[in-house]
Amino acid sequence: MSLSLIGFIIIFVIVALLVSGKVTPIVAMVIPPIIGALLAGFSFSEVGVFFDEGISSVISIAIMFIFAILFFGIMQDAGLFDPMINKMVALTKGNVVTVCIVTVLIAAVAQLDGSGASTFLITIPALLPVYNRLKMNPYLLLLLVAGSAGMINMLPWAGPLGRTATVLEMDVIELWKPIIPIQIIGMVIMLIVAVFLGMREKRRIFKEYGSLEIAASAEFALTENDTKDIESANKDNSLARPKLLWINAILALAVIGVLMTGIIPAGLAFMIGVSLALPINYPSVKEQMRRIREHAPNALTMASIILAAGLFLGILEGTGMLTAIANGIVGTLPGTIAPYLHLMVGFFGVPFDLLLSTDAYYFALLPVVEQITAGFGVDSVSTAYSMIIGNIVGKFVSPLAPAVWLALGLSGLEMGRHIRYSLFWLWGISLVLIAIAVFIGIINV
Repeated sequence: MSLSLIGFIIIFVIVALLVSGKVTPIVAMVIPPIIGALLAGFSFSEVGVFFDEGISSVISIAIMFIFAILFFGIMQDAGLFDPMINKMVALTKGNVVTVCIVTVLIAAVAQLDGSGASTFLITIPALLPVYNRLKMNPYLLLLLVAGSAGMINMLPWAGPLGRTATVLEMDVIELWKPIIPIQIIGMVIMLIVAVFLGMREKRRIFKEYGSLEIAASAEFALTENDTKDIESANKDNSLARPKLLWINAILALAVIGVLMTGIIPAGLAFMIGVSLALPINYPSVKEQMRRIREHAPNALTMASIILAAGLFLGILEGTGMLTAIANGIVGTLPGTIAPYLHLMVGFFGVPFDLLLSTDAYYFALLPVVEQITAGFGVDSVSTAYSMIIGNIVGKFVSPLAPAVWLALGLSGLEMGRHIRYSLFWLWGISLVLIAIAVFIGIINV
């Protein structure tokens, strides 16, 4: 069999395994590539060389993920974000539009650790009672949290950029810097959407109940005790360190500032941050180890996936399969379409989220598209930005995202209705962002 055919089969099998949910991403990205390389005539020793080359290209990213997740997990445990979130909840005061705006802001703060699960664990218990008491549509809550978290998920320690940096073999901070304007613009768009949908929701409530006061009155009134219950649902207060709030804030800003300057590698910055955050907030060695054990599963899971992807990409590149696949596709695509393939994939990025897992999208689809468009002079980073921006906003509307099922479980809502309610808005936002990225030169046409 030709290298391109074996490469296609490997990618197809990996995508099928990831979509089926029968195995973990580690299994999917380790076994098929090794079998494929052996079928292509390569020896175990050559596979070992591909492994070394692949791992060496992603090890710095894996280290960054481990310590970034630990650092922001400790910051959340210590209550760094609690005052801001509680203040935002208190500011709603029963105003439907304000509730929508605050939802976007709380989700943005909660997503700073790059974990969708923690974002929903913070936002749903805090805000769902407010939505219920004001008779607001709870699917609007999921839409606003999903969109806002998607924008913040462009951070370098979140999954998509880490995966992309792994594929492109480049520094994740350098990959992130050019799309900071897109993040800012995206958050502005989310606030505008929140205002628009809030006003629409306000009209619906008025039409259904006659007035907002009736809808929010009696059993739906938000009392002071309710507000306290909502705030206390956010976190185990025994871990909070309110007296160290400003010290933790300075530490977090210092770590982010070091990341922006690029003085030291991102992994080292977060490693130092963790080493300072633990003794500052939890002097006891036992408590320090508990905090590490609490967040280690998320950190090691993400790092292990990155390392497995390193093997997968090392084999595809080392054997020449990736180049063979790209050449084969270029030979069949019309010359007028191939140079714009990255835009086409970015355009359908949100619907792709319904079909492909995050790992399949970035580790299986991105390398092929990048190889094809590179043959037509399109910069690899431009291709990556098109696929990231087109896809990332829809991450939390996908049934393949475990965090979405957590959100549905916390809120008691249905996946089908969430997709029907949110897909149109999130896809539209992604298309607007792609157009803006093309206009300001982040994506080359």
